[in-house]
Amino acid sequence: MLEGFREKKNYSPHDTRIISANSFELDPAPTNVAALTALSPDAMLAEVSGWSNTRLEYEIARWEFWARAGQLPPSGSWRLWLVLAGRGYGKTRMGAEWVRARAMEDGTVRIALIGANMAEARQVMVEGESGLLSLPGPQDLQWEPSLRQLSWPNGAVATLYSAAQPESLRGPQHHFAWADEIAKWNKGIIAWDNLMLGLRLGDAPRAVATTTPRPVALIRRLVAENDVEITKGRTHDNDANLPSSFLAAMDLAYAGTRIGRQELEGELIEDVAGALWTRDLIEQQRVVAAPEMKRIVIGVDPPITAHGDACGIVAVGLGMDDFAYVLADHSVSGASPEGWARAVAAAHEIWNADRIIAEGNQGGEMVEATLRAANLAMPVKRVHASRGKSARAEPIAALYEAKRAWHVGAFPDLEDELCGMITGGGYEGPGRSPDRADALVWAMSELMLGRGNGVVRVRGL
Repeated sequence: MLEGFREKKNYSPHDTRIISANSFELDPAPTNVAALTALSPDAMLAEVSGWSNTRLEYEIARWEFWARAGQLPPSGSWRLWLVLAGRGYGKTRMGAEWVRARAMEDGTVRIALIGANMAEARQVMVEGESGLLSLPGPQDLQWEPSLRQLSWPNGAVATLYSAAQPESLRGPQHHFAWADEIAKWNKGIIAWDNLMLGLRLGDAPRAVATTTPRPVALIRRLVAENDVEITKGRTHDNDANLPSSFLAAMDLAYAGTRIGRQELEGELIEDVAGALWTRDLIEQQRVVAAPEMKRIVIGVDPPITAHGDACGIVAVGLGMDDFAYVLADHSVSGASPEGWARAVAAAHEIWNADRIIAEGNQGGEMVEATLRAANLAMPVKRVHASRGKSARAEPIAALYEAKRAWHVGAFPDLEDELCGMITGGGYEGPGRSPDRADALVWAMSELMLGRGNGVVRVRGL
């Protein structure tokens, strides 16, 4: 009923109308929306019909009027509000509105805004369609990109941080924090711990974390903690604000699939039965820094088509301790052959790699020619797959179990693919193919399973 009323009045949750009652008197006090929606349709219509135009503008522009029940902060004495919801649920709007409410309540507060990296923090949390600068109503916010700082007229200040630079959170103190897409943070636990250690101003410091769920270590830890309130939600919960064509396409492509359950239904899905890698195994094999390298190679799994889903590009090093270290995931999606070849060349330059290991099953000599066109000096080695991806991956998974393969930091997209590869064949990870995982397998096989040239070979594999 309330949704129908809003549509008839041609208002939207992004209207830029009056949001403050300070410039006029409201009698009675602002409407309790939960109480309003609990009324019968006739009683609700009678209540709303009695509103003046001034009151109508005020109520329509309030977030409480538009927000679904699950989008409003929980009651109680929680320290963390964790929002685990599917794509398009409205998580960014929730975080931005919560931050604005805290800032407008008290002009002395200091707020931290943390994204997976600085670009995402700025483009999503501040300047995005649901970011702080786009919230409805005249806000008179001062945005100083060079200082990474937003200021409200009453003196409240919010500062942007990058989770990829966790040391930047060591030292600053805050009353409140909004952490966005924490499942993507490649240094998640370190960044989170630094944030929490600085969340110590005021009587009741609090944080909101909004993310599409993934069973990464940080999410799993937070779900198990006591002072955490968890909100879960589905993409379809926000049908009224999403294009029907988008919803239909998502259902057609992903309904009932594992990625659909995670990205659309907002489920926190644990390990796949029979997976070659588990989350716990990868966590056990994670380090902050790597030793000096004997050799570095870059594995490349080229896309099958000219504009394929992804080109897997993964840098792996052989340490002086004779262990393998995953150093970086440089994979690119949707690039042309020239585009992904340039990405490989850039990775080669960054790491001064000894060799590029590129699968040539699809494209053969064309793959090598494309890479050499990007950089003639690149030392390219073309390899041919005689077995399936899972069969090639099994001895590499055994290296992890033998504690001879390590990840230097976190690589969420790559690790999702590894944990989707199943013993004996099959794949239940994101995307149609484990391109990043296959690139890792090629690189690690070159370093750890090769013969000769002083390269260590794992016995029994």
